Amino acid sequence: MSPEFIQGIVVFVLAAFIGFEVISKVPPTLHTPLMSGANAISGITIVGAIIAAAFADGAFAIILGILAMAFAMINVVGGFLVTDRMLEMFKKKPVVKK
Repeated sequence: MSPEFIQGIVVFVLAAFIGFEVISKVPPTLHTPLMSGANAISGITIVGAIIAAAFADGAFAIILGILAMAFAMINVVGGFLVTDRMLEMFKKKPVVKK
């Protein structure tokens, strides 16, 4: 195993641990508004995945880049759907007179 591979694994494990700790500390009332900010970060992830897939050397790297792009797109679309549903709750309902 190369030192770069081990360094990448260490960074991945630390990022996963820190991400889990940060997200688990967010109260439920703030989770949905923070989802909108996470969508912007996932948009950057999509651009990075496209660049990674475009400049990849092997088939495995291209597949990983495409998978990263697909998962980031799922995250963005899901985040926008949740945000849209949340904003629907704040719209005034029409009053029906009888």
